[in-house]
Amino acid sequence: MVMPWQDPTLPAHARAADLLARMSTEEKTAQLSSVWLGSDTEGAEVAPGQHAYADRSAALDALLPHGVGQLTRPFGTVPVAPAEGAARLAEVQRTIRTGNRFALPAIAHEECLTGFTAWQATVFPTPLAWGATFDPELIAEMAQAIGTSMRAVGIHQGLAPVLDVVRDPRWGRTEETIGEDPYLVGTVGSAYVRGLEAAGIVATLKHFAGYSASRAARNHAPASLGPRELADVILPPFEMAIRDGGARSVMPAYNDIDGLPAHAHAGLLTQILREQWEFTGTVVSDYYGVSLLEEAHRVADGESRAARLALAAGVDVELPAARCFDPADPLPEDLLDRAALRVLTQKCELGLLDPDVGPVADGAPVDLNPPHMRELAQKVAEESVVLLANESGVLPLSDGRRIALLGPLADEQAAMLGCYTFPRHVGVHHPELPTGVGVPTLAEALRTELPDAVFVDDPAKAEADVCLAVVGDRSGLFGRGSSGEGCDAEDLQLPYAQAELLDEAMSCGLPVVIVVLSGRPYALGRWADRAAAVVQAFFPGQEGGGAVAGVLSGRVNPSGRLPVGVPRSPGGQPAPYLAPPLGRHGFPSTVDPTPLYPFGHGVSYTTFSWGQPQCDDLEFTTDGETAVRLTVHNTGDRPGTEVVQLYLHDPVGTVARPEVRLVGYARVPLDAGASAEVHATFPADLAAYTGADGRRVVEPGALELRIAASSERVHHAVPLTLTGPVREVGHERRMRCETRVK
Repeated sequence: MVMPWQDPTLPAHARAADLLARMSTEEKTAQLSSVWLGSDTEGAEVAPGQHAYADRSAALDALLPHGVGQLTRPFGTVPVAPAEGAARLAEVQRTIRTGNRFALPAIAHEECLTGFTAWQATVFPTPLAWGATFDPELIAEMAQAIGTSMRAVGIHQGLAPVLDVVRDPRWGRTEETIGEDPYLVGTVGSAYVRGLEAAGIVATLKHFAGYSASRAARNHAPASLGPRELADVILPPFEMAIRDGGARSVMPAYNDIDGLPAHAHAGLLTQILREQWEFTGTVVSDYYGVSLLEEAHRVADGESRAARLALAAGVDVELPAARCFDPADPLPEDLLDRAALRVLTQKCELGLLDPDVGPVADGAPVDLNPPHMRELAQKVAEESVVLLANESGVLPLSDGRRIALLGPLADEQAAMLGCYTFPRHVGVHHPELPTGVGVPTLAEALRTELPDAVFVDDPAKAEADVCLAVVGDRSGLFGRGSSGEGCDAEDLQLPYAQAELLDEAMSCGLPVVIVVLSGRPYALGRWADRAAAVVQAFFPGQEGGGAVAGVLSGRVNPSGRLPVGVPRSPGGQPAPYLAPPLGRHGFPSTVDPTPLYPFGHGVSYTTFSWGQPQCDDLEFTTDGETAVRLTVHNTGDRPGTEVVQLYLHDPVGTVARPEVRLVGYARVPLDAGASAEVHATFPADLAAYTGADGRRVVEPGALELRIAASSERVHHAVPLTLTGPVREVGHERRMRCETRVK
């Protein structure tokens, strides 16, 4: 007899409720638990407190009679060949199903920030590079390909994307973010979510919220956030990814906000997330985030109290292993039922309550790095490279030249890979193992790109035409790199004595091209007036060497734009983008925070002209919209892509407002001599902000829509006037400026 919870014709919520009613307290609690197989106290940690907690977490055998909620990182804990990993996962799921009376499998989750974090899987560019593309549709395509590869081997949930908005790039996890503007983070992040969810993978938004706003950019440090900064800068990308992207899971942050840890913050996890935004998915803890309520935040006097605080706030699942959510320690029944129902509903949506659910593995070969994935990785990498300066015209480089290639990162794979790529996250602890995918260094890629060029490593001893000085980061975790989780910086000076390397390069008498391969922006003002050209790439992945080499040779016309400004000096942070007038350079302070290259900046090997904009209505109501059009013309001799950016300037507000903020953008690819018309629909809702009384409102009055090539390079300013009453807006407000190119 088929029970109602097994009937696929019934709604997921009804099936989950029927199953919940049949469960014991221990079985319900087990659905909130997780198991991390293969995690031990040996080797380097990949999660904070991993070694300390490994021996104090419930083992699989202890949980089997009651069931298991989640399986942690079956591919991303130790290297395993794809087919073998799929077979192992299928076997573990069989064990879990046969161990509990309802034959329920676990949800298997994995990291997927730069592709599926598995050995031999395609390594895509880091999220800061996604932001540099200004190309949400490409990122959605990438995410769907990643999700499809994960689903094929039995993974159900991906712990991505990171939607933290950069507030201080000294933070080590800057590389994992999409940028410093909430609109860019929200649109690109939502696209990633759409792609992942389209492949059947549950996307997990992290880190909710305020993680990137920690004091002094220190990992896990408290976030000193006011309610308006939280509402208008930090939260909108999450709201957009839930409403427009369809994300089905959220992960709280490690930090506290004004003393309230996110894992125990009912205001965030229940009032905002569920009551205001009507989120119906699951909230999964960050790794050991519930335990840290006791051992780091000290708001709980034991594991049991920590579990109750988290559960009451809105955490549904404890990751990565069961420690505080203990089946032997009964939790409040109403809170337990609330969380278990959410988990079971999601399992039902994933098909895990169906009678015929079974293992995915069938013994067939598994290719996690097929040609179409590599091509996608290449395209994302190529679109993400930013040409910051080329006034001298030294780029592109022609073949047959003598090139001095300097810097240890010129011939290191590490220069291409972020901290959540498998080779840097796990592979570094297994040096006996090959990387698993091809990752050409920049030096190798240049020799392929320019086969007739002669490369030398000492411009003082060999005649050369030009010098390429390659600098940047090596990613790592918890101090094992210059960028990455737990690798925060005291300032924005280049690490590893690379400033001295650039000083030496500048004294060689050659035109010097600075190539930065990094996880964060670094101060380059010391060399700006001496460098012949500057190129920036943010950990561009396995195909990044070829992408950067292609830009240097001219095979690729650069179209990337900065998702975060490049500072002039190592101090003066945080940067002034999104700051009100007194946060920018001015007479009250001797410190000038003006960036060397601002948010949105990037140049091309071709030239563009922008026609005069046409606007349907210069005056419209606080619940209306207007449309703007302008023509962009490629006036150069080669194909190229311009990125038209729309910024909003609000001259007068009831609270201090950012001087400018991004509200729309469009990539405009054009052949030499070609033109295209950009259309943008600007709704008044995009002028909304949180006022002194905590309400988000659209106010009547003057605005200025700036049509620009960067946040500081404005081509046209369109004066607008909003009329009518002050209008309060909520979760249903319009959050996008829709653009199209004709």
